[in-house]
Amino acid sequence: MRLATVFLVIAVVIGALGFAAWHFVLREQVAFAQVATAYVAKQACSCRHVAGRSLESCLGDFTQDISQLDVRDTLSAGRPAVTASALGLVSETAAYQPAMGCSLQPKG
Repeated sequence: MRLATVFLVIAVVIGALGFAAWHFVLREQVAFAQVATAYVAKQACSCRHVAGRSLESCLGDFTQDISQLDVRDTLSAGRPAVTASALGLVSETAAYQPAMGCSLQPKG
């Protein structure tokens, strides 16, 4: 019985530490990744589909290091688009619509 109590206390402490790490450290990193992927998707889509440049050429325009992002040409609702994702966890897509340009696509 005493051993079960010790394991329960250890599990609660590890859970509390995990929550604190998420709340104080990782939450900001995830928020930054969401903003960064949205920005890169929109800018790359505009460069690619409005200006008519290659994706590789467009990616060279960014002054910040975006090597951690996976950026690729995609389709969204049958329209040309660019999707940027960070570690496969955060992903944003911007689609091109003639006469309107590129815009971020809603999730879901």
